[in-house]
Amino acid sequence: MESRKLRKEKTGIVVSNKMEKSIVVEVERKVKHPKYGKYVKKSSRFMAHDEKKETSEGDKVIIAETRPISKNKCWRLVEIIEKVK
Repeated sequence: MESRKLRKEKTGIVVSNKMEKSIVVEVERKVKHPKYGKYVKKSSRFMAHDEKKETSEGDKVIIAETRPISKNKCWRLVEIIEKVK
């Protein structure tokens, strides 16, 4: 049996959940500046599929790469790490 390729996973914070079954997750990373060597925070936003609409803004979540679901959506919600109070 051939094993499936490992899919990429990212951890981020839910920025928007206003759409039906979709969330926007902001993932932050630190990148070293090429000239000055200082680490700079950079962020990317990913649209993810949330089938049950169980997240709210501010939640910390894990998203995984999946097949394209729509024009902008090719990530899905794996789990909620931390719920916002």
